[in-house]
Amino acid sequence: RDMSFASTCARTLARTTPSLRSATARRTTRVVRVMAVSTETPALETKTKEPRWDLERHFSYDSLSSSAIDKDLDAVEAQCKALKVNFEDKLGVDLLGAILAYEQIDIDLTKCLTYVSLASDTALDDDKVQKRKAGLFQRYAGIAGNELTFFSLELADLPQEQLDAQLALEPEALGKYKPFIDETRRSQPYNLSKSIERALTVRAPFSGKGKVVEFYGNELSRLRFSDTKEQVNMEVLLAKMISSKDAATRAECMKTLNDGLVHFERVAALSLNAVAGSWHIENSERGFIELRSQRNLGNNVPDAVVDSLLESVKTTGVEYCKRYYLLKKGILKSTQGLESFTWSDRNASIDIGTSTDTYTWPEAVEIVKNGYQKFSPTMAGLFTQMVDEKRIDVPAQNGKRGGAYCSSAFGVGPFQLLNFIGTQRDVATLAHESGHGAHFMLSYKQGILQFHPPLTLAETASIFGEMIVFRDLLEKSPSDEDRLVMLMGKIDDIINSVVRQCGFDAFEEKIHSKRAAGTLTPEEMTTAWQESMVEYYGKEGEVFDSYENTSHLWTYVSHFHSVPFYVYSYAFADLVVGSLYGVYAKTPDGFEAKLLELLSAGGVLGFKEALEPFGLDPSEPSFWTDSIDAHLGSLMQEAEALSKKLGYTA
Repeated sequence: RDMSFASTCARTLARTTPSLRSATARRTTRVVRVMAVSTETPALETKTKEPRWDLERHFSYDSLSSSAIDKDLDAVEAQCKALKVNFEDKLGVDLLGAILAYEQIDIDLTKCLTYVSLASDTALDDDKVQKRKAGLFQRYAGIAGNELTFFSLELADLPQEQLDAQLALEPEALGKYKPFIDETRRSQPYNLSKSIERALTVRAPFSGKGKVVEFYGNELSRLRFSDTKEQVNMEVLLAKMISSKDAATRAECMKTLNDGLVHFERVAALSLNAVAGSWHIENSERGFIELRSQRNLGNNVPDAVVDSLLESVKTTGVEYCKRYYLLKKGILKSTQGLESFTWSDRNASIDIGTSTDTYTWPEAVEIVKNGYQKFSPTMAGLFTQMVDEKRIDVPAQNGKRGGAYCSSAFGVGPFQLLNFIGTQRDVATLAHESGHGAHFMLSYKQGILQFHPPLTLAETASIFGEMIVFRDLLEKSPSDEDRLVMLMGKIDDIINSVVRQCGFDAFEEKIHSKRAAGTLTPEEMTTAWQESMVEYYGKEGEVFDSYENTSHLWTYVSHFHSVPFYVYSYAFADLVVGSLYGVYAKTPDGFEAKLLELLSAGGVLGFKEALEPFGLDPSEPSFWTDSIDAHLGSLMQEAEALSKKLGYTA
């Protein structure tokens, strides 16, 4: 089973054993929204001095070069060796003692290497920093492989009668770890021998797909594109394209982006081949039947539920997607004189109304606080605490990890990394990541082994946080034009979270399925990407007049590399939260208490148990189609009616 801090570093440390993977998937400490995934809008570099996180205040290290980090790792290594000496082949007689010792190791490691990970994410262009980080994680891999491999494997293999006997003797002390025990034991059918699992763990930082993926990520962060007279990073270019009111400017940005990515295709293809190849051989060796079963096991969700989600999105979701973009096409033609609707216009903002396009950091904080306060004073208080304690790294800058994430950093966290330039989406991102932070803070009481929910519920607080802030602002819209702008922006986000993410999943399925027969060329990956676009957005002329300059956009979606088949979790969460909000809108009394109870449960409850008090059951075949109709359909109807009322569309 992977340790929490290692989960934090999902892009760096390769997962090998199923016990490591399942824990990683279930309690991924860093909940990521990278710029490559369209639920997040990339940010421009800002020259203002927004707040930075104060890591030194919360950790006991003054810098990445601190010798205290090495001393703490020395102490952890001693703890790990003691764990092996005292408990290997003895879990059948003292499981509680072993879990308590293992738990303390997890806490100490989380503090140490989470700091390393966070600090290095604001210095991606500093080779010394990245070398220091790599060295520390190589050392961890050796410790974990040599001293910790036995624990999850032996716990998974522990005879049921021995487990039951110990639970009977220690019903409270050991019983509280039952969810952790059950999660670890689910991986038993897929575990390999102890010697093989050890070898895989020890070698991961030195060879295999992990180092290739790390190289891909670092090279991606170094890409620069020609914009007029200067070289800019991808975030600057994407933000310019999305924020521009001029179709020609947007089209030029898209061409510049795609042309630049053409030169990156071989790096991306190398990494994706390594990832897909590794996924294929692990599925084969470990006995996973379906392509996504490995991910679904970690998410604690049956294959059939995920298949039902994907099928509903590919049918009902795609219908709404096409209907929405036809609406947007009509509005842009009326308001901006758009002649041809291309991919660069997909996320274009609607240029009507009187609302501001930009917000200062204090304004963003006030908006999120007020929205949270209206729904839950408890969540508002947790948000204020994160701001006041300098747990948020706000500004965009070169050398910083793109997009946004929230790291749980158990025991010292949470921490948010943003790339804030003041757009409306930046405000939504703050609401989203702060939802993650509040979720972590509420669930810390479950302990480090059980505080993180399955990924199917990990986005609940974050997306709900976005929704309550959106609804608060929507109610305050000064005009129909402003209301339409907000509705269109929200539908943009939902389409990106639901349909686009499932389209990403379809691309992954094509690549992984073909990888079993041999290495794919960049050209084959480009073809798979273009096929997926047609499947989810229609043929050229059906909705989008042209897909020109989109051929190589697959190269910068980093989730394909760091967490294969993760992306459906966004669709899962968005639709679940849409259904939850529907329950709240109908019966608000008592809803806050039930939601806070769900969030406080962390990883103790599975998704079905957690949603039962709200009358929701995602395992029902009709759930996903009904959720899409209720969540997306209601917003679509209002947007269409307003557009018609204002005379933008017939």
